[in-house]
Amino acid sequence: MHNSAPASNPSASGLSIFRQTGLRFLWISILSFALDQWSKYAVMDSLSLYQSVQVLPFFNLTYVHNYGAAFSFLDSAGGWQRWFFTAIAMAVSGVILWWLKQSPKNQTLLPVAFSFILGGALGNVYDRLVHGYVIDFLDFYVNGFHWPAFNIADSAIFIGAALLIIDMIKNGDKNKKTDAPNTSQK
Repeated sequence: MHNSAPASNPSASGLSIFRQTGLRFLWISILSFALDQWSKYAVMDSLSLYQSVQVLPFFNLTYVHNYGAAFSFLDSAGGWQRWFFTAIAMAVSGVILWWLKQSPKNQTLLPVAFSFILGGALGNVYDRLVHGYVIDFLDFYVNGFHWPAFNIADSAIFIGAALLIIDMIKNGDKNKKTDAPNTSQK
């Protein structure tokens, strides 16, 4: 006897998680990671360490190694910071992946923000694991004041953080209203 009911396809149901949750924005993480790594290898292939090339009157490409975190925090701490910052970034990446999997399809801005942050975090983790330092090269300045050099991964993290702030401003009241107890009933 022939059964006319469609057979369930485990791979199709496994893929639905990527269509129905925040994981649908992982392409942003992958693109951020790929652009970051491509740009870093292009800089390493084109410039010598500490070499600087003026691109605009306020912007140089300057190849540097960052052994610390943002703004070279703990840059000369003796080496332990490499593993400390790697562990933090890996833990945060795991939490972000879990959160993306839990986020409903109707949410857009938060999963996009977290996808940018994830791609940037993994770009810098890769550097720490493979090179022992993060490769920075974007050098903006005004007169003699230089902003600390950064990279595409840092830019992706910044974009994600900015989107989180925008979401907080845009949707903050909505979240408070749904979380607050109903006091209008007597």
